[in-house]
Amino acid sequence: MPIAPTETRRLTSGEDVDAHRHDDHQLIYSSSGVLEVMVESGTWFTPSNRAVWVPGGTEHRWRVHGATRVHLVGVPARRKRPWGHEPAPVLVDPLFRELLIACSETGPAVSPEQRRMLAVLIDRIRPAPEPATMVPVLRDARLREVQAVLESDMTSSLTLGELGRRIGVGERTLSRLFHDTVGMGFTVWRTQLRLHRAGLLLAQGRTVTQAAAACGFSSPSAFIVAFQAAFGRTPGSLYR
Repeated sequence: MPIAPTETRRLTSGEDVDAHRHDDHQLIYSSSGVLEVMVESGTWFTPSNRAVWVPGGTEHRWRVHGATRVHLVGVPARRKRPWGHEPAPVLVDPLFRELLIACSETGPAVSPEQRRMLAVLIDRIRPAPEPATMVPVLRDARLREVQAVLESDMTSSLTLGELGRRIGVGERTLSRLFHDTVGMGFTVWRTQLRLHRAGLLLAQGRTVTQAAAACGFSSPSAFIVAFQAAFGRTPGSLYR
């Protein structure tokens, strides 16, 4: 497998990188625009105060929305994983942001100075404290039908029972499937789906009010509360 690159890329909205993997771990971060990082288990989406940690050997691809500057930092596989073997969101505070950008712009850590800077960056990796902001892959065909109905009209307020009647599956069965195969309840999953879509719309220049209405939030304030719970910041402070 190839070595994970350390570099900065400037991309236009809609550009993507095909599925690949590398021996090294990697931090992926967008200092502008929105980045979707897609792995086997689901899709992470990241505003400018989140990065994604991708462990070595993990197949992943990514796509950008809006004019995006993507920062990639390869972390040698011999380095201890910050946690587990799964991709995870990383908190990006002001110091971590500047370190990550500096590491990506100076290239692979070859010189003593670069290696010291990378060591500090790795030491400051912290998991994002808010609930996960990944839209998981739905492996059950019945749940994929639910997702298809909702994605065809993100403004829909259909309950799980109403969705079940639409596709011919009982509400209790669907509820159990969400908990057993997705690891979360339907309401939490739908909120993450809506936040994901709203984040992409904001990156494309839509206002908070427009994104909230297009994604089924009852009001802009309800959207702001949900977004802040997920990312620790209001959408207006991250998308300007």
